[in-house]
Amino acid sequence: MTDAREIAKLPTDAPPGGWPKPRALYLHVPFCRHRCGYCNFSVLAGRDDLQDRFLNAVEIELRRIRSEHYGDDRIELETLYLGGGTPTQLTLPRLQRLLGCLSEHVTLSSDYEMTCEANPEDVNPETLAVLSDAGVNRLSLGVQSFHNEKLETLQRSHRGEEAVAAIQLASDSIKNISIDLIFAVPGETLAQWQDDLSTALSLPIRHVSTYSLTYEKGTQFWSQRRRGGLTPIDEDTDIKMYRWSRKLLGEAGFEHYEISSFAKPRSRSRHNAVYWNGHGWFAVGPSAARFVDGQRDVNHRSPTTYIKRMIEQGEATAECERISLDQHAREIAAFGIRQIDGIDLSEIDRRVGYEFSALIRPTLDSFEKSGILRRRDNHVRLTARGLLFADTVESEILG
Repeated sequence: MTDAREIAKLPTDAPPGGWPKPRALYLHVPFCRHRCGYCNFSVLAGRDDLQDRFLNAVEIELRRIRSEHYGDDRIELETLYLGGGTPTQLTLPRLQRLLGCLSEHVTLSSDYEMTCEANPEDVNPETLAVLSDAGVNRLSLGVQSFHNEKLETLQRSHRGEEAVAAIQLASDSIKNISIDLIFAVPGETLAQWQDDLSTALSLPIRHVSTYSLTYEKGTQFWSQRRRGGLTPIDEDTDIKMYRWSRKLLGEAGFEHYEISSFAKPRSRSRHNAVYWNGHGWFAVGPSAARFVDGQRDVNHRSPTTYIKRMIEQGEATAECERISLDQHAREIAAFGIRQIDGIDLSEIDRRVGYEFSALIRPTLDSFEKSGILRRRDNHVRLTARGLLFADTVESEILG
């Protein structure tokens, strides 16, 4: 290990042994029926006419990844995640084309995890058969709520009973079902949130992600809030909803393993863990961000620009950033601390080859004194109170 005073003299090009080759790939499908008021993702609503050109662009990008990193061999992956947008917004023949393209260019490990996002209204026997036959073994459903009034506020296009039916139907062919739920929606009561959780727990799911509604700049909800058209839930109720999530899901056997994530045993999202633990990953599609060989590249956010540039120029990168060892270590620590198990500072030191832990010790000491962190030897994790201040801790570690 290197003394902290010598850190400035360290090379910043690679960790000991070099950057590991990614074993994960994210593919962003931007199509949606409509854009919900809270959505700040790269999506295309009402432009299904671009689906074929989008698939042409994806195939070009997959071929480039394969050629640059594997030559004639296929891309070797342990996790593959189809997100969006809504991948199942693709027509069935086009969904089959996408999955066939992936099969042509990708080889999955024997214990792979392949996730596909879907909306409840897209779940039907035909689509499920296509996904299952292609090897999808984890389905992530954008449920958000089982209350119709709340769904209307969120501008979702399904009803609560449709979500229940979709989960029940999907679990017959894909056993690992994950759902997203949103709380702290304007007008929502604590009792309604508890009812959402209870309904979820009555269904055959293995993973739940719960998110407090946020008002991202540039979204419709942001504008409505500024005009007084939406009144956020008060902070006290928001916190109570989060704590009830931990209580009810925990009592039902779901492990709380990340700020917003709960899973039955052996059902944690392995793909998301790649991000949280600072491992490399490939990414394809508009706005997709990849981390390969110590460099973070982000594709153009506009789906139409992505398609045009990929087809005409063979690439659509909009941002490039070379990651220093210090930045890499800070990101491992900052994103890793959001996991309930916390971080092992000695493991981070080992990965980067110097005593990074010495650099952030004053920051950790301060949070420990305020009761936000708990440290035992080299292991650090957030306290129950500290979970409410995760963003602050993350920001301070990143510097």
